[in-house]
Amino acid sequence: MTTGVRRRMGVEERRQQLIGVALELFSARSPDEVSIDEIAAAAGISRPLVYHYFPGKQSLYEAALRRAADELATRFVEPREGPLGARLLRVMKRFFDFVDEHGPGFSALMRGGPAVGSTTTNAMIDDVRQAAYDQIMSHLDIAEPPVRLTLVVRSWVSLAEATALLWLDGREIPRAELELQLVHDFAALCAVSAAYDDGMAAVVVRILEQEPLEGPFGELVDRLMAIAPTVMEQVVADRTA
Repeated sequence: MTTGVRRRMGVEERRQQLIGVALELFSARSPDEVSIDEIAAAAGISRPLVYHYFPGKQSLYEAALRRAADELATRFVEPREGPLGARLLRVMKRFFDFVDEHGPGFSALMRGGPAVGSTTTNAMIDDVRQAAYDQIMSHLDIAEPPVRLTLVVRSWVSLAEATALLWLDGREIPRAELELQLVHDFAALCAVSAAYDDGMAAVVVRILEQEPLEGPFGELVDRLMAIAPTVMEQVVADRTA
C-alpha cells in the first residue's frame, strides 16, 4: 500500500505551474475578477507562497500574458506549401481557435487589461503583431516588397485583431464565415492597392496565378460576380433617374 506524497517542485517548475494556472483562470474570466487567493487555491498552495514566486498579481498577470502572446504568435506559423489563400485560411482557423479558447485572456492581451498602457504589455502586443507580419511576408516571398504591400499586411493583421475582439463581444457571426471573410479581406486590400501601384499589381497577378478556382480567392471572385449584375443595374438606374 502506498501513500500519496506531494512531490516538491523546483523554483522554475513552480513558477511555470503558477503561470499556467493563472492563464487558465484569466482565459475563463476577466483578469480583474481573478484574485491571488483563487490562483493559490487552484495551484494547491498558500497565498504567501504565490508571493514568494511573484511579487504581486501584476507580475503574474504579465507572465501569463507573455505565455499567451508566445502561443498566439505560433498560430501564424504555416508551411510554405500550396496556394496562399488556403494557407491564410488555415492560419485564420488556428487564430480563431486561440481566440475561442482564451476569450478573456485574448481581450486582456490586446486591450491591455489591468496593465493597459504598460510598457511590458505594449511590447508583448507589438511582438505578436510583428510575428504575424513576418509570417505573412515570408509566404509572399518578395525580395523587395512594394511600400503598399507593407501597408496592406500590417492593416490586415490589425483588421484580424479588431474582428476577433468584436466577435468575442457577441459571437453574432459564425466563426467560419469570419475566417473566410478575413482571407477575402486580404485579397481585397491587395486588389485596391494594385489599382494604385504597378508593384502591387504584379504581386496580385503572381498570387492569382497560383490560386485554384475552387480556393478561397476563387470563391471571392464568384461571390463578387454574383452580385455584379444587381449592383450595375442599381448604378444605371440611379444615373438615369
